[in-house]
Amino acid sequence: MTEARLYDKLSNKRLRCNLCAHRCVIADGKSGVCEVRNNRDGMLYTLAYGRTVAEQVDPVEKKPLFHFYPGARAYSIATAGCNFRCRWCQNWEISQIAEGRQSERGSSSTAGQIVDSAREQRCRMIAYTYTEPTIFYEYAYDTAVLAHSSGLANIFVTNGYMTEEMLQAIRPYLDAVNVDLKAFKDETYRRYVGARLQPVLDSLKTIRRLGIWLEVTTLVIPGINDDQAELRDAARFVKNELGAETPWHISRFFPAYKMTDLMPTPVATLRRAREIGLEEGLRYVYQGNISEPGSQDTLCPACGHLLIRRSRFSLLENRLKEGRCPDCGAPISGIGMG
Repeated sequence: MTEARLYDKLSNKRLRCNLCAHRCVIADGKSGVCEVRNNRDGMLYTLAYGRTVAEQVDPVEKKPLFHFYPGARAYSIATAGCNFRCRWCQNWEISQIAEGRQSERGSSSTAGQIVDSAREQRCRMIAYTYTEPTIFYEYAYDTAVLAHSSGLANIFVTNGYMTEEMLQAIRPYLDAVNVDLKAFKDETYRRYVGARLQPVLDSLKTIRRLGIWLEVTTLVIPGINDDQAELRDAARFVKNELGAETPWHISRFFPAYKMTDLMPTPVATLRRAREIGLEEGLRYVYQGNISEPGSQDTLCPACGHLLIRRSRFSLLENRLKEGRCPDCGAPISGIGMG
């Protein structure tokens, strides 16, 4: 076991975890909502440290990050558990683990071994993904520090429920983040996720303020968060609070976990969601989980010419010259864009 960070000691051996917005108060012998942070005799320990349930190489476009070193390879890792209970979770086999079973899952890998593997696989970055990286913060932090010293970038794919303290602590080593904005109604978060909306919005604004490259994903689910007015509210928030240059990924839902009774999102719904984002002034809106030609291409917001052509997770063409449109010279937002 490894002692956790970011927690306060209270009376009667109780602890307050300050890692995520749940801020769990944990009694002796109990765990927090994530079930991987355990109070043992008045000390908080992480059960997730050094135990990966997934390690593989992905294109950075799979995260999805479209404006962060397009075409680069990301060494992706995850540990078991999550601080959300999304009823549609695509990775529920590794995120929704019964209490007390987390330490039984996965294999042992040190932070140094992760970095070495990433370099051996010619990866440009390490991605903390698949489950929720916030809950394995200590492991991610130690790996990220070593990664930076080896010239690798670090990216989080996250539900955005971390505290500002956590973001401030990892800021020097965190280069890019994709946040799942799961809905734009607090009622939806409470009913289907087991969380609240406002802490996610606060994290999004904090990530932006700290200068970390940010992209946002919304999985559009029929009957849950596909109302056009709600999608417009989400697009306005991204535009007004995060900036028009923030990429917004509108992804298609497929039945999973406890929502196998729903139909996949109609493609027409995704097209309309993209139109809404563009109408609200966002410069880069993408459709995910579909193979429709052009749905994931980057166009110049100034002249409309094709800049980056993609097919699903593959980068097929990048026409950018030093981060600018070769046709009109307009700068294109992002990092390492070419």
